[in-house]
Amino acid sequence: MSCMTQQWLDPIVRVQTLSESGLNFIPNNYIKPFVDRPDSDNAVDDINLPVIDIGGLVNGSIESSEMTMLAISNACKEWGFFQVVNHGVSGELIRKMKDMWREFFHLPMEEKTTYANLPTTFEGYGSRLGVKRDAILDWGDYFFLQLFPESVRSHDKWPKVPTPSLSAITEEYSKALMNLCKLLTQVLSLNLGLDKSFIWKAFGEEEIGSCMRVNYYPKCPQPGLTLGLSAHSDPGGLTVLMPDYRVKGLQVRKNDEWITVKPVADAFIVNVGDQIQVLSNAIYKSVEHRVTVNSAEERLSVAFFYNPRGDLPIGPAQELVNPVRPALYKPVTFNEYRLYMRKEGPSGKSQIETLKQAE
Repeated sequence: MSCMTQQWLDPIVRVQTLSESGLNFIPNNYIKPFVDRPDSDNAVDDINLPVIDIGGLVNGSIESSEMTMLAISNACKEWGFFQVVNHGVSGELIRKMKDMWREFFHLPMEEKTTYANLPTTFEGYGSRLGVKRDAILDWGDYFFLQLFPESVRSHDKWPKVPTPSLSAITEEYSKALMNLCKLLTQVLSLNLGLDKSFIWKAFGEEEIGSCMRVNYYPKCPQPGLTLGLSAHSDPGGLTVLMPDYRVKGLQVRKNDEWITVKPVADAFIVNVGDQIQVLSNAIYKSVEHRVTVNSAEERLSVAFFYNPRGDLPIGPAQELVNPVRPALYKPVTFNEYRLYMRKEGPSGKSQIETLKQAE
């Protein structure tokens, strides 16, 4: 990340501090252009993401779960998103993660800021994703951690408050989600007509990368003017989200409409990232999504990102390229690719457009 500045170009203001100050109007640098405001469109609330029971996959063999595999394939093609239940991660572990991280965000500010992040890594406590000066910001704070491979971790950024067990619980949770993502990528590989381990191998096998962002969206006095997280597709391979089951906020774009997701208790929300779109030669597509905020309640979610090893070029699988469907994207390493979001912040689907091959 040598091209990143060592310090933030604009002063860092914690959104939680703004929210708790009692202000009635949000600062101008959080007000979105009219077309991007949630008040400027009518989100659809009577449709929900597919909910898929993967208990048979977790407890049995993949090949014997044809209906489940078909459901996942259809969801990846039609939505780019789906919810999974009976995923093998205990409800108790999910609740511990949620409760402990919520407790972290309610610590005194001076304790949280000892973990403040920098543009060079983003690891730690942060309040903005892009480094661009004078950007329109999102109404949210976060905590970002590198998880795997362990060699890339900044151990001094792993929180020791409110209790040292927070790091231990995060470690246990991250290992469970690594296993879940390996299973899901096996399903995606088979559904593409590839070897079961194709994505796992293409992503670096035992050196596959993963990271986590805990998102905290404080109450907002003017939620119709801003967003907790602007519209974007995820730059990585696969994302597994632990949503806030109490408060809706995630919206997914489908057919030029925003669908408000209704989370199912203890379900994970899974979505395809840009790297899977590239590798599948756009058979599967990453999909824009965003997060709204509200004036009545805070929200907390945990996003787990399963990514290629940073130095491996990812391009369309040769098995999926033919004269009828030529390679749509040029190969690029994930380290190079993710620099775009670090510079620009969430920017719709514009990032993947940079990889398109000239016709």
